[in-house]
Amino acid sequence: MRNLFKLNLLLCCGAILFSSCKSSVSKNKSSLTGWNFNDPKYGNYIKGTAFQGQKPPDGMVAVEGGTFTMGQVQDDVMFDWNTTPRQMHVRSFYLDEAEVTNSEYLLYLQVTKDIFPPEDNRYKNIYTSALPDTLVWRSSLGNTDLLSENYLRHPAYSDYPVVGVSWLQAVQYCKWRTSAVNLKALIDKGVLTNVLENDTIRNYFDTDLYLEDPYRLFDGDSTVYKRGLPNNKRRKKGEARPAKGKFTGRHVTSQDGLLTQKFRLPTEAEWEYAAKAVVENREYNNVRGRKKYAWNGRYTRDKSTRYKGDQLANFKIRQGNYSGLAGWSEDGSDIPIKVKSYPPNAFGLYDMSGNVSEWVADVYRPAIDTEANDFNYFRGNVFTKKLIDSTGQVVIIGDGDRAPIVYDTLPNGKIVPVELPGGIKYVPVTKDDAFLRRNYTKSNNINKNDGDKNSTRFYDDEDDQFASRPRMYNSPQNSRDSISGRKNVYDPNKRFTLISNESRVHKGGSWMDREYWLDPSQRRYLPEYMSTSYIGFRCASDIVGALNYKKRLARNPSR
Repeated sequence: MRNLFKLNLLLCCGAILFSSCKSSVSKNKSSLTGWNFNDPKYGNYIKGTAFQGQKPPDGMVAVEGGTFTMGQVQDDVMFDWNTTPRQMHVRSFYLDEAEVTNSEYLLYLQVTKDIFPPEDNRYKNIYTSALPDTLVWRSSLGNTDLLSENYLRHPAYSDYPVVGVSWLQAVQYCKWRTSAVNLKALIDKGVLTNVLENDTIRNYFDTDLYLEDPYRLFDGDSTVYKRGLPNNKRRKKGEARPAKGKFTGRHVTSQDGLLTQKFRLPTEAEWEYAAKAVVENREYNNVRGRKKYAWNGRYTRDKSTRYKGDQLANFKIRQGNYSGLAGWSEDGSDIPIKVKSYPPNAFGLYDMSGNVSEWVADVYRPAIDTEANDFNYFRGNVFTKKLIDSTGQVVIIGDGDRAPIVYDTLPNGKIVPVELPGGIKYVPVTKDDAFLRRNYTKSNNINKNDGDKNSTRFYDDEDDQFASRPRMYNSPQNSRDSISGRKNVYDPNKRFTLISNESRVHKGGSWMDREYWLDPSQRRYLPEYMSTSYIGFRCASDIVGALNYKKRLARNPSR
């Protein structure tokens, strides 16, 4: 009997082992062709490994997507009519738990200066174009020189949100952060040597170019790559063993899921959804009550016993009162304060109301067209494609005469690079690329349904005829001249609006705003090339795959 029991146990273990092996093999086999993935005998075609969800990038929290009411749910006392409520759906995404600080932005400046030294005539305007405008602190009738000279670089303000950054500069920081994070990921994975400690190698890294052709990075120096990912290939009989550390595997691809998704500014819908955090008002599939601020409740003061009476955000309390009486500071600061100085909202995000207002990605329009799209709404799409040369290779910016470094003079006189050298050159999609498409018909969709030909009574005009008509938004048109010959001239014409395709939305109240602007629904705009002492930013990134990787709770839990 004992032997029979042992035999049955052995057979059960064997069956379990066989079934586990069979399931593991089936995961690496095409269920439609029978070919093995990642197998040299079958061409070594790649299939990504099982994906169990992303790890949140450093400094970010996951915001689970869902539906919410975008727009103002309180009384519209200002009668703006540009925050009317509408129902939206937002996909899951990552968002920085706090604004980008001075110390984080200074790291970006130091790297930019190292990669593109200003003393090199080709790059002389790149570093200066990334510098925040510290003169935004100046006041004609105020003594604020201390902040102009110290706020950005003094260690006393290192953990304060960076300000004086335009929308264009914030977008460029997000692009740099994408490549900086992926560069470290490749170093940690052992695919790339630590190029950060080698002064002889220019440390410019572009994620898109790496995925396209890794050997066009680092001036073509292939010795920077280590063994790479395993490619499952066996050495042939008699073949010499490769030198230690020599690249013998393969490079990381998008199919491996190892590289982070691109960092970017959040859309207006994403930012407002994250700020409102109605998840804490959820009861089953309903939202109970309204939220006026990023926190729960109708008031701006803390009701807890220990901090009762303290403000829950950093804002201007009343005329001439930015922080309260001496010895009883109500909000802790009279200028921007150190990030995470106040409790987070239900998503774990800090300072979504107060401290500094924040740039979002959208181009401003008074109306949000939910009839066109109520899913991940965003106004500002300009669809592009990689520029391919006659040899079939992508064109790199700054690589000879094919794609020289182009500089632009902004309306405020600042000289900025249109695109940074070392990255792939992108160009707008053409009408041929969009031929017979149903989802879009052209590259630039900023004016879609609000400023384009089809949104006016002249919809049947020819393109040339429509161009001569008065514009829907009569904002000043600032020509973007070349570096030479620029003259700063104020617009002499009378205008009835400042709305343009360069007007970008910023959200959330700031240290110098009154309580009215703390409502996440409120929206303002500013030209993308301007900056202030009260606007900062934080980055977002996409979550790929499932809406939520957590185990879903029972919809009707037993009581």
